[in-house]
Amino acid sequence: MEHRSALSPVRPPVRSAGDGPAHGTFLAGPADPHLAPRERLLGNGVPLADVTGRPRPDLTAGPRDALHEEVSEQLWSRGLAAIQLDDPLTDNRFTALGAFLGTAMPERDPAVAPYVEREVILNLRSEHARTDDVSLQPFAVNHLSLHTESSGAPVDTQPRYIVLMCLAPGDAAQGARTVLVPMREVARRLSPETLAVLSRTRYRDRPGVPTIARQVGDRWVFSFRDFLADELRWSYEGPEEDATAVGDALRELLAAMYAPEHARGLQWRRGLLVVIDNTYFFHGRTSGSATPEARQRHLKRLRVV
Repeated sequence: MEHRSALSPVRPPVRSAGDGPAHGTFLAGPADPHLAPRERLLGNGVPLADVTGRPRPDLTAGPRDALHEEVSEQLWSRGLAAIQLDDPLTDNRFTALGAFLGTAMPERDPAVAPYVEREVILNLRSEHARTDDVSLQPFAVNHLSLHTESSGAPVDTQPRYIVLMCLAPGDAAQGARTVLVPMREVARRLSPETLAVLSRTRYRDRPGVPTIARQVGDRWVFSFRDFLADELRWSYEGPEEDATAVGDALRELLAAMYAPEHARGLQWRRGLLVVIDNTYFFHGRTSGSATPEARQRHLKRLRVV
């Protein structure tokens, strides 16, 4: 009887015409090592160290420069700023913070148009039940797999910062928390051989997209998301014989992303302001549960290049 592995299906890489990059596909299999840790982490089965916002109520209505200085200091030191304000910022103050950090990206996806203010502020309200519509999942109770924001876009159009502000934390029993995983710790769990393979591998059919792993100064930065049950189409720019290692490298990367030791959680509170450096952290979200409208979570988001 033919033996079939329960790991991800392996298809031999194909060399493009004209000696171009080899290409292939990756699809998670039922025995892949990241599946059980992912279920525990995103299903609220793992206690998470909480990212505590530094209490600075005076910055709510204080000078803009003081808020900007506090955000800069925290981003410089750890790639993450978390500040607990007495009240959320006004939209003017919120967009001014985005302008200080860079240029806020317009939210042009027609599916999210009802949630957009001032072209750049996205209102994340947990008002949908579980959905398979990827565009609506940020507004639903689904968990969101760990990812780099806009991982399938060229580097200069990927947001550098994701700015989140809580207007209403939702029902405490809802359970949905933002999850942060430092890229530094993920890279430390990967072998040098795996990092070398990932530094030559990129999403296929995405013009200008960076490699899945790249070095920026002395650190590794990833442009990658967990595709869940969808197929990941990749291309590999290196010796053809090495392309057979891409599937194992992706499997090792996913296992490192979902290792629970370094995952941290954001327990949202009204007035909590968080800025995530997209080159320092993967982020995702745990599952929630349907709640009455009066207790739905409401965050505002800016994406800044």
